[in-house]
Amino acid sequence: MTVQRAVVLVSGGLDSATALALARAQGFACHALSFDYGQRHRCELAAAARVAHSLGAVEHRTFPLDLRQFGGSALTDDAIAVPEAPGEGIPVTYVPARNTVFLSLALAWAEVLGAGDIFIGVNAVDYSGYPDCRPEFIAAFEQMANLATRAGVEGKRLTVHAPLIDMSKAEIIRTGTTLGVDYGQTLSCYNPDGTGRACGLCDSCRLRAAGFAAAGLPDPTPYQ
Repeated sequence: MTVQRAVVLVSGGLDSATALALARAQGFACHALSFDYGQRHRCELAAAARVAHSLGAVEHRTFPLDLRQFGGSALTDDAIAVPEAPGEGIPVTYVPARNTVFLSLALAWAEVLGAGDIFIGVNAVDYSGYPDCRPEFIAAFEQMANLATRAGVEGKRLTVHAPLIDMSKAEIIRTGTTLGVDYGQTLSCYNPDGTGRACGLCDSCRLRAAGFAAAGLPDPTPYQ
């Protein structure tokens, strides 16, 4: 029996945990990939390891990638504060080209594994306005991946799955709960304290809390 492998991007947050659970439910042998990219909320990596283990990933790798060399985001530059109130336009928590870089490295690993599928937990409904979370971006990256790889040239089509792209945060939470995701293991906050407690004020915290409220489920997040 041929094993269907998939590379799943796992940040340690709510969305990526749900994407991993969905990939597993579809029968994929999941290879989880996280990035230590100099993020302010680096404690999310411990959450990523917990999630990958609990949801049965075949393996979990954390790739070192120092995006602090470029900065340009509140998540990779300590001189830029994480906003504590909603703003307009693309927020300062946007990390330039992050999902493009992450997907490119996932693509490289997928080729080595002989995997024809990559999962990413981006969402275009309840999201913070990031341009690399849109369906158009995912479709464009998938097209590029099939042009740029040996697998694609040889006719082994690669698919980039974004199963949460059209779901509300409440729908994501309900779906993950049905699939056995323990959201108490996840971390969504952009500005947690030293013990990993969420700030409750950043965009990501607000979206997460509103999602649990809309889903009618208790929020297991430890807040400061």
